[in-house]
Amino acid sequence: MDAATAIDDSKNKVWPALPLDAWTDTYATLHMWTQIVGKIRLTLAPPVNHWWHCALHLSATGLTTTPMPYRDKLVEIEFDFVDHKLLIRTSDELTEALPLASRSVADFYQELMLTLKSMEIEVAIFTKPQEVPNPIPFEKDTEHASYDPEYANRFWRVLAQTAVIFEEFRGRFIGKCSPVNFYWGSFDLAVTRFSGRPAPERLGADLITREAYSHECISAGFWPGAGFTGPAFYSYTAPAPPAFENAPARPGFYSEELKEFVLTYDEVRNAASPRDTLFKFLQSTYEAGADLAQWDRRALERTTK
Repeated sequence: MDAATAIDDSKNKVWPALPLDAWTDTYATLHMWTQIVGKIRLTLAPPVNHWWHCALHLSATGLTTTPMPYRDKLVEIEFDFVDHKLLIRTSDELTEALPLASRSVADFYQELMLTLKSMEIEVAIFTKPQEVPNPIPFEKDTEHASYDPEYANRFWRVLAQTAVIFEEFRGRFIGKCSPVNFYWGSFDLAVTRFSGRPAPERLGADLITREAYSHECISAGFWPGAGFTGPAFYSYTAPAPPAFENAPARPGFYSEELKEFVLTYDEVRNAASPRDTLFKFLQSTYEAGADLAQWDRRALERTTK
């Protein structure tokens, strides 16, 4: 794909434009919907270190909980951003679908819970949203009620392309590494590598943060807008080693505000090779953090000939 083709979004269906101001309302509503489904997964799935059991995962058409145990069966909930449905399937061959369309969070929550109950799945969740300012309990949220199917689909296509590159990056590391997870709290796709060494305890950290950063890590991810003026990729090392902000990691730049390296999505999608540009960002920021933090890279990385 050449640069001219990448810039013309009418031709670029692989890395589509995703301007934040064009789908802010859909973003906010979808964030709450994924939190509802994510909290169901958090309730049903067996606990895994670093809260990995609560994450959603990419599917062929959207985001899924993957199969979750419920009594003597399995249940899976999937956002389908192609046909715009929320699919609920069980291992005893029950299937229900809720339309993804402009509707309030309260309405979505109520219908989902009633549908689960009709399928003999009883699950209670904590209805206060996480990691958002001024959270509104799901059952009371009539403020967020937008769904633009075009931008929901674009969002998923960006995640799908990003996940493939994240998986390739993950495969070059033989130390402990997270799956490529979609975190509904922060609404980002991320992959995290670990040195194997415990990290200093974070003073004042809450339960989630204390578990997530119990060991030294380098994490990279994609945010569709939160924290930036538009969608971007990020990378950070925790705890950050001295002089990390001065590391010659390229492409991208170091954000003093976020204390992370940042590469805008538009720089990737408009590049002659989006894959190569993103991979260079992932690799260079990892190398910067790993070298400065004195990770044993020879023991942690897969050698290639």
